Amino acid sequence: MAKSVQIKLNSAGVRELLKSQAMADECMTVARGIQQRAGEGYEIQQRNYPERTGAAVVAVTKEAIQDNLDNNTLLRALGK
Repeated sequence: MAKSVQIKLNSAGVRELLKSQAMADECMTVARGIQQRAGEGYEIQQRNYPERTGAAVVAVTKEAIQDNLDNNTLLRALGK
């Protein structure tokens, strides 16, 4: 019978990774793809929180807001 594997995360290292420029760059890359699939009227906002970095794609025009409400455009854009 196999022995169980235990993994102990380095909390400081994980925290550093979540705040790193590499993580911010990857979040922006993913957000750009979502924005392109969503179409016009959507923009990327970089997010910086105390514990992590990130990016969000938001509808900024009236047309995009209505499109997202009617068609779940951002949710569908996540599907790649």
